[in-house]
Parts: sequence; structure tokens; C-alpha cells
Amino acid sequence: MNIKRDHYLSKLINRIGNGRVKIITGVRRCGKSYLLNTLFYEYLSANDVPEDHIIRFAFDSAEDLESIGEDFIGLQKENRKADPRKFMDYIKARCTDNDMYYLLLDEVQLMDSFESVLNGYLRKRNMDVFVTGSNAKFLSRDIITEFSGRGDEIHMYPLCFAEFMSVFEGDRYEGLSQYMMYGGIPPVVLCRDGDDKAQMLSNLYSEIYVSDIVKRNKVRNKGELEDLLNILSSSIGSLTNPEKLQRTFKSVKHSKITAPTIHKYLGYLEDSFLLEAATRYDVKGRSYIETSQKYYFSDLGLRNVRINFRQIEPTHSMENVIYNELRMRGYNVDVGVVPIVETGDDGKKQRKQLEIDFVCNKGSGRLYIQSAYSLPDEEKRIQETRPFSKIKDAFKRIIITGDMISPHYDEEGVLMLSIYDFLLDPSVMER
Repeated sequence: MNIKRDHYLSKLINRIGNGRVKIITGVRRCGKSYLLNTLFYEYLSANDVPEDHIIRFAFDSAEDLESIGEDFIGLQKENRKADPRKFMDYIKARCTDNDMYYLLLDEVQLMDSFESVLNGYLRKRNMDVFVTGSNAKFLSRDIITEFSGRGDEIHMYPLCFAEFMSVFEGDRYEGLSQYMMYGGIPPVVLCRDGDDKAQMLSNLYSEIYVSDIVKRNKVRNKGELEDLLNILSSSIGSLTNPEKLQRTFKSVKHSKITAPTIHKYLGYLEDSFLLEAATRYDVKGRSYIETSQKYYFSDLGLRNVRINFRQIEPTHSMENVIYNELRMRGYNVDVGVVPIVETGDDGKKQRKQLEIDFVCNKGSGRLYIQSAYSLPDEEKRIQETRPFSKIKDAFKRIIITGDMISPHYDEEGVLMLSIYDFLLDPSVMER
């Protein structure tokens, strides 16, 4: 079954011929290879690009490596990367004229000195280069410097809810329940049975994600890394930091792990795109507060399998889904803090902090968004809108709720949306 990824395909199409290396990043198994080697390849073919001018090569494919004289098993045993000279000789033999060639290179970081190779191809006017990579180190400062501003990242997420619903055989209410349980990793979505979905998610962790992180970063204590994953899975959407996590390890696990080690592990998890951190932002002071962050998983299925599908709180799950959707739509997302001073019952001044779930920036625009699983009464509505009333700027305020409501503005100018309208109709926020 084919799953359309038009959002990302259009990004690739719009970047054709821009003189940069187009770099598709994202968590393993989110669909990068399918986007590049199937959807984009089909687009090029349908637009009269000759097949012999589209060169597809996967550096994790035994067959492709054999075509350049590399032994896949040997590379694994010797813990080395593919020889760039062999690859360049292969490309040189394939390019026989001055017409445009499209290089679609999968997992290119598995080739030694790939930055230099790609830079070399950028100097050729008849080569347009598109590549995939699976970790943020692929775009480290050194690599960006090496590309000298000629790298163009397209970050890819697992299926968003609209993409999920394009292949789900059921209504949107059942669909969202399934989506928040098993997530949007494409091969998981295509499994028909819940047990099969859970087993595949478990296998992905044990065989790919954790082992990749351990191997890449030479982690000595795999158990500590997995414990950290479990703790974060149990507390999505909660403010935390390495020091707080260290105290949790000490009290629950009786572990002597240090805060710097936890900080390092958090970096590894972010580098693998398993999760992202949202930083606190003082809306009034217009400054970042670095003391604590919230962590959200790039896929809820990957979160849920870590805790054996327990603690499936719809409130936190919906918040995670909204965060991912906003990131997929290109927003930079922070956690908003609104400091206020109130007079207490004793007549004394009290300093408090109100929280806005998401402060979303794109270009010069901004949105303030609250995630409220339900608004059963006026008291709850006032609670959710209170932080908005303390902000003096004119940017749009939105509450997204799990309740069945039609899009509308309340008396205070707050846009009220159901989670279904938000996820399935991006234009609804522009009303």
C-alpha cells in the first residue's frame, strides 16, 4: 500500500536545481528512503528525466555496495565505511554526457569522507544531489562548515495524522485513538493487528534505535540509557532537567549516574531524532529560561512501547501529537512562561508563573496554543485562557480541545478548535 507524503515531496521538488545538497533527515523508519527512492524517483521519471540520468544508491544495501566492489559483511566486521574512491569511480562511469544527473543517495553517512565527495559534486553543473541521513550528527557544525552553507535540510517526521488517515480504514475518532496508541511509523501503520504493531515497535527499539545509539556513541552502560528512555516515556510533557533526572535515578534506581552523563545521553536521544526538547520561554521578558525543558517523542508508538502501553494518558498524548504536528508544519515551538504578580488572601504580593503549552514561531508570525483534552465547564475554560489575558501583544491565541466543537472565536477573541479540525485542516488556524 502506497502512502502519499506530499508535504515532503513538494519540498524536494521546490529545491530541484538550487545548487545545494538536499539532505533528508529523520528518525529511522520514518520513510526517508521511500520518499527519496520511490516518490521522488517516480516524480522525476514522470517529468521526462531519463532513467539512466537518475542514479540511486543506498550505502546500507549489500547489492549496491557490491556494485562498487565493497563487501557489506566485511564493512560491518571491520567497522569501517565505504571507500569514496570506489563510489566516485562508479558515478564517473555512469555519467556519460553533460545533461543533468540526479544523485539519490541513501544513508550517505556510511561512506567515508562523504562531505568532501558531495562538495565535489556540487561543483559540477550537471549534478543535483539528494541524500538521506538518520542522525543529527549528520548535520553537525563541522559538516555544515564543510558544506559552506550549501547544505539544505528537509527534516522528516513519521506520518502525521492526515497521512495516517489516508490509509486508515475507519473514522477519524477511531483513527486518532489508534494513532495515539501505535504512532505513525509507516511499517507499523501498515500492520493490521495491534499485537503485530506492538511487536514491530519493540523490535525497532531493540534491533535499531537503541543499538544504533550505543554503537555510534560507544555507550558503555546500555541499561542506563534504556532506563532514561523509560523515565522520559513516563513523563512526556513534564518539565525536567539532568539534575532532576539524576535525583529520579538515585531514588528509584539507586543509581550513581551523574547529571553530566544524563545530559550526554539526552543529546544522543535527540541526535537520533527519537525525541525533541522544547525550551521554556519568558513571554513577557522575551528571553529563554534554560533551567528546565519538556521532551516530546517524535512518535507516540515509540513512546508507548517503552512503557508496555501503560500510562496512556490522553491529555499528554494529545499534547505530544500537537507538538509534532506544529513541528512538521515548520514552526519553532517553545514552552511559554508568563510571570505575574498577584495579591494573596493575606494581602501580600505573590509571584507566580502561568504556562502556555506552546509558543509557536514561524518567520515574523507567532501563535500561542493551549492543549486542553476537555473543557467541561466555564471554570476549566477560564483556567486555560487565563495566561492569554496576561499577554499584551496581538498574536493569535488558540485552544485545541478533544471536545467535539466547531471552529469559533470566544468572547475574548480566542480561537477554539477541535483536535480533529486542527490535525486534518491546516488552514483552520488562519480563520
